[in-house]
Order: sequence, then structure tokens, then C-alpha cells
Amino acid sequence: MPTYIHQLPAWPGFEWRDEALASPLGAVRHHQGRLIGRMEALGFPLRTEAVLKTLTEDVLKSSEIEGEKLDEEQVRSSIARRLGMDIGALAPVDRDVEGVVEMMLDATQNYAAPLTKDRLFGWHAALFPTGRSGLRKIVVGDWRKPDGDPMQVVSGPAGRERLHYEAPGSNKLDAEMDAFLEWFNDRPKTDPVLKAAIAHLWFVTIHPFEDGNGRIARAIADMALARSEASPRRFCSMSAQIRVERNAYYDILEATQKGELDITPWLMWFLDCLDRAIAGADQTLAAVLRKARFWERLAGEAFNDRQRLLLNQLLNGFEGNLTSSKWAKIAKTSQDTASRDIDDLIRRRILVKDPGGGRSTSYSLIVTAADALRAVAAYVRAHKSQTAWSGARLASDTEKADRVTRIEAAADALDDLAARGEQISYQDFEAVLGQLSNDGMHPEAQLVSAVAFALRRAG
Repeated sequence: MPTYIHQLPAWPGFEWRDEALASPLGAVRHHQGRLIGRMEALGFPLRTEAVLKTLTEDVLKSSEIEGEKLDEEQVRSSIARRLGMDIGALAPVDRDVEGVVEMMLDATQNYAAPLTKDRLFGWHAALFPTGRSGLRKIVVGDWRKPDGDPMQVVSGPAGRERLHYEAPGSNKLDAEMDAFLEWFNDRPKTDPVLKAAIAHLWFVTIHPFEDGNGRIARAIADMALARSEASPRRFCSMSAQIRVERNAYYDILEATQKGELDITPWLMWFLDCLDRAIAGADQTLAAVLRKARFWERLAGEAFNDRQRLLLNQLLNGFEGNLTSSKWAKIAKTSQDTASRDIDDLIRRRILVKDPGGGRSTSYSLIVTAADALRAVAAYVRAHKSQTAWSGARLASDTEKADRVTRIEAAADALDDLAARGEQISYQDFEAVLGQLSNDGMHPEAQLVSAVAFALRRAG
């Protein structure tokens, strides 16, 4: 009895139930169209920034799925340079990063070109520029060879491995890949989004390379999705969503590869995952708009190159907390210069100190009044117990506990104000400050004024 789907007599005659897929496919196509419409309505600079952010995320997360962590700034710099985008100083880029970027951009920017054996070999060679996967020498730019049979996907420690899947033998690869490429390049007889899902499954099931099959399968799916939109501009990252759902991704792949030729469950999972990826693109759009508004509101102010570099990194999504030592390292400057840069931005209410201090002092960026309000709320929560107990020495423990509760409620009220977005008034903020003052809580002046400055910039 066949163990894997590729051993079935009718392979690769995939089947699916159209009635089960009609609703999720319709929803994906609708949301896909809405996202493209919203993005196309943006100006060219914002649209380009959204594409850069999406492609960066796609490259990073596709590698993370395989357990490889790439440097984000290198990925971003490589993509920007290849797309002719000006993002200021570009980070030096390693060869392995360049290879992943080259593959992904070729798949999405040249989506209409035929997918050929030589093109796949080029992608594979780009992924492994040294001819090695880690310390292991592998066959690069060609199908795997008989000495690599059987090609198995396993997990677990040595001696206790768990076998998830075994691919077709190397002697079948030419015929298998010829059939796949002929189908992929043929005029679509199914919806192009479904074709992306089938292509992903079909390629990774053949598993034609010694390594890199997952990343290439996802690049092929992205290529098919670009065809479905007839556009090289990517505004949502399927790989980023798969990274979030990695365990479910591997589970459905294994179940499908050990199942029958009816692949409806795989197609439904792919459509649902893509729909969630499209919904997640709202975060990309919000981040791009937030960055644009920030620089628009500060258009008349002067910044040195170090400040612009770090502010852009914060706007792009800084990993961890910003400290003066991190500033000095990234900007390649001294600790004293980093501190002066930071102090200047604090005076201008663009950065604020986070609760805490000493050697671990960190800083947060204030883009909007909502950011400033959340910074005040964080300060209030960090100091609520100290204020309640030190400011009421003669009060009972019950009275002090009640004071803590009231201060916490005021912090919640600040968060509620922040959630209003553009509908924040300074009068409402002052009202909460009055409540805090009654309980002996007085947030630092730099935080309070940061709210006022942010509101004034929003004008």
C-alpha cells in the first residue's frame, strides 16, 4: 500500500471539491482586490515603502521557517539597492543574504517569465553561494543525485529521529520536474490563487534539491500569486504568515503528503492562511503611514545623519529597547556622542525615557500623541505602588491599596485616550492628570510635555 501521495498510481492527478473552496476563495479574491485598491491609492513614495517592507518581511520569514535568521538591515538594503530605492546609507550585505533576495525578487518582479529548469538552478545556486549548507557540501544548481537517496524529511535528535516524509527517488526527478514545469507554465485552467497553492505543494512534494526546497517552494507560490494579481508589487507576505503558523504548516503538509489525491484540506488551509496574511497587511500599511506622518510633521526640523538613521530604524521596527550603547554601536559613534544625540531628541520631545533608569535606561519614540499617552501610562504603572505608599504615610494599608487601584484606573484611562487616535484632546489628558495629582502622582515633566508637543504637531 502506498505510503506517500507521490506513490499513488494517479499521481499527480490532484483533485479538490469546488463547493468547499468557493466561499474561502471568494473571500480571498475580494480581500486581495481591496488591498491592492487601497495600496494603489497611496502616493508613489508610500507605495514603494510598503513594497520594501513587505519584501523584506517575506525574505526574513521564509528563511526563519527553515531556522535561518538573516540580518534585517542587510535584507532591506539589498532589496532597496536592487529596486533602485533611496533609503540613505546602505548596510554591507553578505553573499547568503544577496542570494535569497535575488531569488525572491526574480520570482516576484519577473513573475510573467516562464519558470524553467535553468531558472530554478540559478535560484538554488543563489541560495547556496559557497556550495555548502552549513558545514555540509551539497549539490548546487542541479537536482539531487542518487547518493543522496533516500531523500527524507526527519526531525528529532540522532538515534530518535521521526520520519515525516520521503521524496521520490532521484532517478524520477527529470520526469517529475518536466511535468511540474509544463503545468506551471501552461495557461491557468484553475483560479491562479489555487494554482499558487497547488504549485507550492507539488514542488515541495517532489523535493528536487538536496536543500532549500521549502524556500524555493514559497518563492514559486509568491510568483504564482504575483501572476494572480498581474503585478510585481507585493503588499502582503505569505511567508510571514506561514512563519506565525509554522507548526500548522508542517502538520498539513505532512498529512497531505501521506494522504490521497483529494487535496481540498491543503487548499483550504492555504486560502485561510493567505486571507490572514492579507489582513495582516493592514499593519504594514499602518506602519508606512505612521512613518510618513512622522517625517511630514517634522519637515522643518534639522537632524544629523546619526539621528535620521536611528529614527528610521525605530520607525521600521527596532528589535528590543533603544539604549545609548545600542545607538553608539549602530551609528558607529562614541557613547558621549550617542548620549548627546539622544538628549537633543528628548529636548525636542521626539524621544522619552522609559520607566526605570541607571545603566539600563532605554528610550521610546514619540510619533503621535497616542505614543506619548502610552508612555505616560507606562510611567504611572511603574511608579504606582511607590507613590501610593510613600505619599500617604499615615494612611491605612486599605487606603493605600485603594490609592493603587485608583492610580491603575488612571493609567487605563490614559490608554483609553490613546486608543482614540486623532480624537485626543489635551483637556481630557489634563483631567486624568488632575485625578493622579489627587493621589500624589505627578508624571515627569518631559512626558507631560511630550503629549502637548505631539498634539501640537498633529495640529
